[in-house]
Amino acid sequence: ELRVLGGEGGSDPGQLGYVSDVVQDAEGSYYVAEFGENHRITKLDPDGKFIKCWGAEGADPGQFSRIRALALGPKDGNLYVADAVNNRIEVFTRDGELVRLWGQSGSAPGQMKYPYDLAFDKAGDLYVVEFGNDRVQKFTAKGEPRGCWGGPGREPGRLNRPWALAVDSRGSIHIVDTENHRVQRVAPW
Repeated sequence: ELRVLGGEGGSDPGQLGYVSDVVQDAEGSYYVAEFGENHRITKLDPDGKFIKCWGAEGADPGQFSRIRALALGPKDGNLYVADAVNNRIEVFTRDGELVRLWGQSGSAPGQMKYPYDLAFDKAGDLYVVEFGNDRVQKFTAKGEPRGCWGGPGREPGRLNRPWALAVDSRGSIHIVDTENHRVQRVAPW
């Protein structure tokens, strides 16, 4: 069955601007990330009808600057947001209440540079691919850093402007290594 959500550009509630990601929860509700015209998350019911939206452009907690990706926490059910230009992860309830955020610009563990995608493993740890640091960083769902993988380069195990990642059913991490024109698969760590 073909279903279209949105389709009418604009900034009014129920209209969508530049859509960057969408996830669906177990109850069927959709969460749509936008940036450009609208820096917000829109929640739609299972039929695609508008429920609510939250967020605005900015750097304060609950605001966004280029949402790149969304993920639902497998254990807490919260919505995790890769807020790329603000170099952080923001976590919300599915009703839009800010739970926590972490990250700041930098390359030390726990710091980020343009988080572009995120994915959970079965244990509930969060992997974040960083376009600006050419690496993948692992966090607990609470935001505690657990290690980094990658770094700039062209040889195997190094990354050049990674764009996205996915965790498969065996826990392996697949990284879209954009400027190296490949996908690298890494065993869970």
